[in-house]
Amino acid sequence: MNIDDCVLYSGAANGAEAAFGAAAERYGVEEVNFTFAEHSDARGRGIRVLTHRELEQGDVSLAYVSNLMHRRYKDTPLFKKVLQSIWHQVNNGQEIYVVGKILEDQTVKGGTGWGAEFAKLCNKPLFVFDQDQDGWFYWGREGWQPEVAPVITHEHFAGTGTRFLEENGLAAIEGLFERSAGQWR
Repeated sequence: MNIDDCVLYSGAANGAEAAFGAAAERYGVEEVNFTFAEHSDARGRGIRVLTHRELEQGDVSLAYVSNLMHRRYKDTPLFKKVLQSIWHQVNNGQEIYVVGKILEDQTVKGGTGWGAEFAKLCNKPLFVFDQDQDGWFYWGREGWQPEVAPVITHEHFAGTGTRFLEENGLAAIEGLFERSAGQWR
């Protein structure tokens, strides 16, 4: 892959998204951070403020998401915009990387979980680094499978996850970029 063609799609939020963005910048990967007017961004590089119409493209029923995720989400305008911006990240990425926690029901904790579920629905390669289990997992036909050392294989990839990034989550992002850089020209 030519590094000049690689793009990270993320959301510029504190935690995992900011770490994905910082790693992309260090490795010379273009960065597109989908955000909206009221969002507090932790990164300034590659900011793409979504218009009202663009946010509507990623609109999803909170009842549907709550049912899919087996939990209830607050119906607030801010949370809806977060879900809409996550839709843009996953929609643009050819493979999806998430840092968070895989729950017993096979979903991922928090709003980030919507991104993981949307990736599953779109049949996109999905990798989650579970900070509690201290390891990468790949979503396949048999559910979550351990993945020792994933490598970014698509030019357009999404990186998202928890705002509560731990040291092992940060190391997982750094390792992902370090391993992947070997294939970039």
